[in-house]
Amino acid sequence: MAYYIGIDLGTSAVKMIMMTACGDIVRSVSKEYPIYFPQTGWSEQDPRDWWRAVKEGMKELVAGDGGEVRGISFGGQMHGLVTLDEHDEVIRRAILWNDGRSAPQCEYLNGVIGKKTLSSYTANIAFAGFTAPKILWMRENEPELFSRIDKIMLPKDYIAYMLTGSFCTDMSDASGMLLLDVEHRRWSREMLDIVGITESMLPQLYESSDVVGTVLPSVADEIGINRDVCVIAGAGDNAAAAIGTGTVRDGMCNISLGTSGTVFIARDKFSVDENNALHSFAHSNGKYHLMGCMLSAASCERWLVKNILGGGSYDDEENAIKTLGENRVFFLPYLMGERSPHNDPDVRAMYIGMSMDTTRADIVAATLEGVSFALRDSIEIAREGGGIVRSTICGGGAKSPLWCEITANILNMEIVTLEKEEGPAFGAAILAAVGCGEYRDVEEAADKLIAHKHVYRPTPELVEKYDERYMHFKRLYPAIKELYKS
Repeated sequence: MAYYIGIDLGTSAVKMIMMTACGDIVRSVSKEYPIYFPQTGWSEQDPRDWWRAVKEGMKELVAGDGGEVRGISFGGQMHGLVTLDEHDEVIRRAILWNDGRSAPQCEYLNGVIGKKTLSSYTANIAFAGFTAPKILWMRENEPELFSRIDKIMLPKDYIAYMLTGSFCTDMSDASGMLLLDVEHRRWSREMLDIVGITESMLPQLYESSDVVGTVLPSVADEIGINRDVCVIAGAGDNAAAAIGTGTVRDGMCNISLGTSGTVFIARDKFSVDENNALHSFAHSNGKYHLMGCMLSAASCERWLVKNILGGGSYDDEENAIKTLGENRVFFLPYLMGERSPHNDPDVRAMYIGMSMDTTRADIVAATLEGVSFALRDSIEIAREGGGIVRSTICGGGAKSPLWCEITANILNMEIVTLEKEEGPAFGAAILAAVGCGEYRDVEEAADKLIAHKHVYRPTPELVEKYDERYMHFKRLYPAIKELYKS
């Protein structure tokens, strides 16, 4: 039997699954690694920690079945800056997607170079999470380290490089670097000049289901797989998750309630929204997608329950919520600043509207509602390009029936959960199967392998109540944003 491995290189851990060609999950393994916060708003990881975790996890994953593995692919945290010197040694810890240190560089890019100019080069404007501002930060603040750069890559692509020796990336992940001409699927020479690097420092571009090489003999022997196992380019985590949720045809939508939150809309044709509030990226099916990304989503509930309320049960906290649509408390979910649609790394989270009769359940409900209201900010923009009436949902937050119900009513759309909720790892395994020829393309694989579990439908009464609450929510960010300007 042929097996396909999907590797999801996340922020807190790497998750690996082994899948049959029919989509059955044979085994899964997860390995954690540290994250470092050298200063407030900074976030880093050591790529060598990723590689150790992947090797250890792969050995467990394939134990006894390594000879049946045909392909490996990836989903991975996007935007992180990984730098290697001419000897392929890691120069510094990777600067991650949720790191906010490059705000001054974003101000330069958006203000001096100009948003319209950036959009014409890359289809996007500068966000602190993107890779290009991080490169500028490194050039300005760590010139000696910057001068040693021989290769620049993204997190999952470091694993691909260590597996195969292939210096590669895929279009979907590269889209989040602010270095790719997304419309034409090539590096932007103008952007390379702006940040002061050459094209030779960047990986070769592939589509997500392309084979980029085979596993190096020494690595294959160490892990316990054959030396002819194909490695497929893979995708950024959200594009990989979109495959795993079947979001592969024009107009389809997926919402992710993970550490971060995303609204992902598949598009057959390239498009950019008027104010660049949504990201315009290449999709892992060879086409395009629009995406709104908020930096804190399910992590808001985890922060509240574990850090503030003392570490109780999520189910117990949610079961105490007896009514919906009547909460007077609002939560702005900006624990790490915000990307879509505000592009404000300085703003911070806030509870508003508490009184002497506010209960613990009100605070928990406000947290769930605040995340869903912020998702609606992106949905409202996406709807300007066409009606969106249904969305799949994935991520840790999707395991909460209450949160799915809240989201369905706040967004006024059907919310669909999935039989298999393996996130980007599942999408990566599907890409591996497509790359090895098990399926004609991503669309065929998704049609055959993705099954829906439950549909949450909005109710008119709750929709009306939440519409009213959303009108209040929309007024809060403009009212408080100046409080956090440095």
